Amino acid sequence: MKNSKYILSLDQGTTSSRAILFNHNGNICAQAQKEFEQIFPIPGWVEHDPVEIWSTQLSVASEAIAKLGINPDDISGIGIANQRETTIIWSRETGKPIYNAIVWQDHRTADYCERIVDQGYTQTIKQKTGLELDAYFSATKISWILDNVEGAREQAEKGELAFGTVDSWIIWNLTDGRKHLTDVTNASRTLLFNIHTLEWDKELLEIFNIPAKLLPKVKSNSEVFAHTARKMISSRIPICGVVGDQQAAMFGQLCIKKGMVKNTYGTGCFIMVNTGSKPFISNNRLITTIAWKLNGKTTYALEGSVFVAGAVVQWLRDKLNVIRSSKHVEKLANNVEDNGGVFFVPAFTGLGAPYWDQNAKGLIYGISRGTTKDHIARAALESIAYQSYDVIKAMEKDIGHKVNYIRADGGASANSLLMQFQSDILGTPLECPTILETTALGAAYMAGLTIGYWKNIEEIESQWTVKNSYEPEMDKAYVDGLVEKWHEAVGKA
Repeated sequence: MKNSKYILSLDQGTTSSRAILFNHNGNICAQAQKEFEQIFPIPGWVEHDPVEIWSTQLSVASEAIAKLGINPDDISGIGIANQRETTIIWSRETGKPIYNAIVWQDHRTADYCERIVDQGYTQTIKQKTGLELDAYFSATKISWILDNVEGAREQAEKGELAFGTVDSWIIWNLTDGRKHLTDVTNASRTLLFNIHTLEWDKELLEIFNIPAKLLPKVKSNSEVFAHTARKMISSRIPICGVVGDQQAAMFGQLCIKKGMVKNTYGTGCFIMVNTGSKPFISNNRLITTIAWKLNGKTTYALEGSVFVAGAVVQWLRDKLNVIRSSKHVEKLANNVEDNGGVFFVPAFTGLGAPYWDQNAKGLIYGISRGTTKDHIARAALESIAYQSYDVIKAMEKDIGHKVNYIRADGGASANSLLMQFQSDILGTPLECPTILETTALGAAYMAGLTIGYWKNIEEIESQWTVKNSYEPEMDKAYVDGLVEKWHEAVGKA
């Protein structure tokens, strides 16, 4: 065992940093995870400490290696998957951040987005980036930091600062400040990257008033980005697979054929359909994004983003103390037969696809004297399924046919009540893989393919196996009634 070689996957998420060691069969050999602080300076603002992101990521990597009892030299390559859109700017000289990371959920720049809309740039931005103009993406966060940190804009103009999404920040630190890089998937989430030319776009930089000197060099997903500095992991290991977390999950689910759909039930929900080699611009307010670039070929996807999914369960735990742990929510929800007429719209940071309403507010609708915490727990779980329903129905309109089945992953996909309810209201089968850590697995696969750890995609396709599957059981007329009440609640939000 100790003479085997492994792929180390660094899965840097919104609420925790994780490290997983995979073997050649795609099995988890060791893993470690640490949560880090969520910072909410004022309502609508969400921040992380970039130094804590890095320190937790490095410590879990060391912990996973120690758990398996191997040396860093036993690691063939490193794959990185990361929370996307989250924005960090740091000094090139000191390596220190000039401000906290502004998280993808943060909506402080909603007014700025509206000003850009008023200037008439919406269609230009949509055509070049495939994205909606929303505070969710990185560009307006970059502008905010440059305009609100003293001296930042002047430093940026001189080339003294570096911008990166979390992947760039991790690579910078792993290489001891020698490499400032990103990949096409993370670049495609900034509102600054042209998904047709695969380059930073001069016109977009001018619209958002962002100096090009801030930006990292863009690479594909499966190539050698750099090698780790020995002082970080005491070995020079190739960093050879870098990809945004949702694209990583899609690859880990092996949704590699056109038309295949995955939904990751994490902090948010992210539904993606593989649309093949050409960008497909949505008519139903989904976003067009790069799925991956492998062997010189770019694959695109349509995506719908639900901002608050598993985060609603975390909110019940941390803010209301309704549950002791995230796993406890399913037990509470199973105490009642239905939601008792309660619908929960968790628009804590506005609503994402297909609404894109930055000003929507969360609400719990339909409370009566008979409402219990069990009903609220069930309504919270069901809200994840309803939001996913709205995205998938928009997706079906775009692609022109019903989604035949969905591959589900992420922490909340282990919740059988949620998965069955999702299948019921969609009228669509769901499949959950044996390995739910598909984000980490996707990054590992990309790293392994780069260095020949796996020969080709055909070799890894055989590793995907179903653990749980769900078939729709609910009466359609009953489902229609539930969906109508859900949309009534959304309207009030």
